[in-house]
Amino acid sequence: MNYSPLLLLVLLLSAACSKVEDSSVTPTTSAYFPPVGSSDWETVKPESLGWRTDQIQPLFNYLQSTQTRAFIVTQNGRIVLEKYFGNNLANTAPFNQGSQWYWASAGKTLTGFMVGKAQEEKFLSIDQKTATYLGAGWTALPPAKENLITVKNQLTMTTGLDDGVPNKDNTSPANLTYKADAGTRWAYHNAPYTLLQNVVSKAVKQPFNQYFADKLASKIGMDGQWRRIDDNNVFFSTARSMARFGLLMANDANWNGQPILNDAAYYTASVNTSQNLNLSYGYLWWLNGKASYRLPTTQTLFPGSLAPDAPADMVAAMGKNGQFLNVVRSKNIVTVRLGDSPDNSEIIPTYQNEIWKRLKLVIN
Repeated sequence: MNYSPLLLLVLLLSAACSKVEDSSVTPTTSAYFPPVGSSDWETVKPESLGWRTDQIQPLFNYLQSTQTRAFIVTQNGRIVLEKYFGNNLANTAPFNQGSQWYWASAGKTLTGFMVGKAQEEKFLSIDQKTATYLGAGWTALPPAKENLITVKNQLTMTTGLDDGVPNKDNTSPANLTYKADAGTRWAYHNAPYTLLQNVVSKAVKQPFNQYFADKLASKIGMDGQWRRIDDNNVFFSTARSMARFGLLMANDANWNGQPILNDAAYYTASVNTSQNLNLSYGYLWWLNGKASYRLPTTQTLFPGSLAPDAPADMVAAMGKNGQFLNVVRSKNIVTVRLGDSPDNSEIIPTYQNEIWKRLKLVIN
């Protein structure tokens, strides 16, 4: 078919304009990282991903009925769902994008990350005995038993220290007593975990909070702060900052091409089974899709997956009263839930699963 020169020019210009228009649209399949130092964050409509929009409101209704304050879902870094419920809850202050909330034990994963960073920078080794950094007598154990406890035991909840003491948060030596040899018993015990921050601080010769801010928070644009509450050091931040950390973890500890943690072996170990006593526990991360799991306050071994309705490769930061950060690396999906407790449990995997029952209907 022959075209006149004028018609050919029009067709070529039309094609060029079409290409320019197409190139201005960011592909939603590419990884995106919200800019550091800015509140800007790209969003994507759920329907453009093929998600079922008719299932979103039932999910939000459930979250509101279970005292949720903030809920976020990202895919490939872009926000797909973001909802704040504080204004609709009885007897609560307004809650919005700028509101901060506590992570509770979900913040343990931040500490675990900083242990890895300190090891990468050769300030410590997780295979060293804890006494190397805290000094002899940091527990009430005889030296031979105390010296069995390593930093890795603290990361994996296998110190063997007695979690049946009246105050499991108290880090004084008198409260850290013998139950079993390190590495032979898994028990969710806050005090040995809390002392990990002291280990890092002693090793890097810098306050833990400052090291955290310099090496992690400032690098990925997290807001928030650590606050001392009784015997615990608890992290508070916005829901979006929690999502930023999840996005970092979903991308192998890299942020927009910059490795925040270069130690790939440590990263991989942190999100995989760390010992054979609780297959569903890494380095302070909970792991889905394993054959069995143990929970805090009990020595019962439960068969099956931690959250059967969630993707099998999900890893989770879980805290008291339903503070959740879920990372699904295979799909680059991150979810955040912050709020009050639906049932007052220390860790609530059943509630996390109930959220996923509804979320998977959305994701379809």
